[in-house]
This record gives sequence, structure tokens and C-alpha cells, in this order.
Amino acid sequence: MNLFAEILAVALLALVLAAAVVRPRGLPEAVVAVPAALLLIVIGAIPAAHAVEEVVRLAPVAGFLVAVLVLARLCADEGLFHACGVWLARAAAGRPERLLGGVFGIASVVTAVLSLDATVVLLTPVVFATARRLGVPPKPHVHACAHLSNSASVLLPVSNLTNLLAFTASGLSFTAFAGLMALPWLVVLAVEYLVFRKFFAADLAVRDDTAGVPEPVAFPRFALVTVALTLAGFVITSALGVDPAWAAAAGALVLAVRALLRRRTTAGALVRAASLPFLLFVLALGVVVRSVVDNGLADGLRRLIPAGSGLLALLGIAVVAAVLANLINNLPAVLVMLPLTVPAGSGAVLAVLLGVNIGPNLTYAGSLATLLWRRVVHDHDHEVNLKEFTRLGLLTVPACLVLSVVALWLVL
Repeated sequence: MNLFAEILAVALLALVLAAAVVRPRGLPEAVVAVPAALLLIVIGAIPAAHAVEEVVRLAPVAGFLVAVLVLARLCADEGLFHACGVWLARAAAGRPERLLGGVFGIASVVTAVLSLDATVVLLTPVVFATARRLGVPPKPHVHACAHLSNSASVLLPVSNLTNLLAFTASGLSFTAFAGLMALPWLVVLAVEYLVFRKFFAADLAVRDDTAGVPEPVAFPRFALVTVALTLAGFVITSALGVDPAWAAAAGALVLAVRALLRRRTTAGALVRAASLPFLLFVLALGVVVRSVVDNGLADGLRRLIPAGSGLLALLGIAVVAAVLANLINNLPAVLVMLPLTVPAGSGAVLAVLLGVNIGPNLTYAGSLATLLWRRVVHDHDHEVNLKEFTRLGLLTVPACLVLSVVALWLVL
């Protein structure tokens, strides 16, 4: 039974991930993930008690994700991302290298504060429109959105679903987490920017001096103040031992009430922004991954993961996490590796996070954000060259991974 359960669990995990990548007929990821999880429970590959335990463990994280997704959507409705696009166009003044710098700045902050989904879904179309308005090639700037949605998400617990899981397991406070990851975050941004300037030198040399500069647009103050207060709420709730999801929910509620009263949104739009099918997918995926771990994967990985918290151990942990993310996607990778690294302390947990957030820039399948970005790019009639994407990843991922782990080790 153990061998059969192990084979079936691995096969179903592969099927669930393949369905998430392909999304046949545009069906939600949960359509395959939920039946797969139920099947594993029914045949006894994972005890029902373990499945319930996993769902309970992930439920607060899923609730937090709902609040952040709604908050980001409401910020877009308030005009925040449109204002970002206008600011980018005016700051660039027709110079592509300035536009790239602006995209790096805004994408890094949006990813860190409003999560990587906001960068992929809401900021990438704005960057496309801005590049076309300025008459410059969009490729460097939209690729920056893809890379930074992954690598710039290492700063805060709220930046990525993987961060939320690691934050819960690390035992760190919100401010301690951010303090330890600040230097690795800055190192990653510096490496990415230098590589992008060199890799896309030809595209960044193209200018259109006839392009007009848009009229200035004021940033929506109410949205900015709400986001700032929500961030402060994360810090306060963490210090008080309260789930930060309550702060995110409060921020989303404030903007939602305002938007509903002003008829800028509807209850249906808010439900769609919450992406409930995706949350079901996350919970079901957790059950499937738990089944794989319980049926042998944990034993195999335990032999690969270095012991200790020294520099070489942290590097080894990050590399294993990065490789695993590219093999089975970063969300399953972090679910698998956290239980194995928690005993080694918070440093090992944060090394896992660097691996699963930076590593996915190497392949399309490394993270759901990259897959979603590819769809957004396709919707704007812009095709991504797989060979070019991979070459860019080979130049950025190893350097970012090594230098960010060194930075983490120094901070620790």
C-alpha cells in the first residue's frame, strides 16, 4: 500500500500542477486539485485527520490571501496603478533606461506591499501601456515585472503566499522577518537591475523623441493612506500575537465600503477579486503535497538538506529549494521543505524562502505568478521567447541566490 500510495500521490501532484499550468478550457485550478485531494483521502493515502490538519494549518494563510487580493483590486479601482503608469511615463521622459529604473522601483514596492499577484495582474498591463505610449520596446520592462514578482517578494511576510507559510513556521515577528530579509532584498534588486541593463542593452537604446508626455495625475490619497495604515496594522497585530489577516481584512473593508458607496465596484466584483477557486486550489494542493511528503518524499529530501545554520548549509538549503521549485512549483516546494527545515531555526526557513522565491525566475513552471504573467503578456499580443527567458534566468538566478544567501548569513 505504501508504494502504491507514494506512486499515486506523486502522479496526482504532477497532474494537479500540469492542470494549473495548462488550465484546459480555462477551468479553475481547483477543478483537478480538489478531486485529487479527495481521492487520496478516500483510498487512505493520507489519513482524513492529516488532511484536516493541513487545511486548518493553511486556512489563516488563505484568509490573508483573500484580503490582500481584494485590497489590491480596490487600489486599482481607486486609480493607484493608473497613476503609477502616468508617473512612470513622465519620469522616463522618453528614455527607456529611466523607464526600467522606474519599473524596478514601483514593481519592487508593489510586490512587497500588495503581493506579487498585484504586480503580475495589475501592474504589468500598465507597464505595457506606458512603454507603448513612449514608443519604446516593452520587453525589458514587462520581463522586469515577471522577475520582480518573484525575487522582490522576499521582503515582507505579506509579499507572497510562500512568505506567509514561512512566516507562520519561522516564529518571527513581522518586523524581525522584514529586518532579516531587507539586505537580501536589496542585493537581489541590485543584481537583477545590473543584469537587465546589460541583457536588454539593445532594447534600452531605442528611443522615440516624438512621443508625448501625459498630463500629471494625482495619486489617490485615500488608497495610499489605507495601504500605509494596513502595513502599520501588520506590525501591530504581529507584536500583539494577533493574526495579521485581521489588519488586511480591515484595510480591504475600508476600501470596499468606499468603493461600494461610490459605485466604483460591486459585490460580485469583490467576490471575483477574492479568487475563491484559487484558494480552494491552495488548500487542496496542500493536502496532495502532504500525502506525497508522508509517503516517502520527506525521507528522500531529508538526506539532501544540509544540517546546521552556517553559510554553506544555508546555501545548500536555498539551492535544494530552488531546484525543487522548478521541478514541482514553488508553492508545493515550500510546503514540502518547511517541516524539514523548521528544526534548524529561522535562518534555514528564510533560506528556503530565498530558494523558492528567486529560483522560479529560471523556468515558466517555477511559480504560478510566472504562469499568470505569461497569460497577461499573451493577452497583450506580445509573445515570450522561451530561450531568451531561460537565458535571462541563468544570468540572474544563480547570482541572486548566492549573494542573497550570503547577505542573509551576514545579517543573521
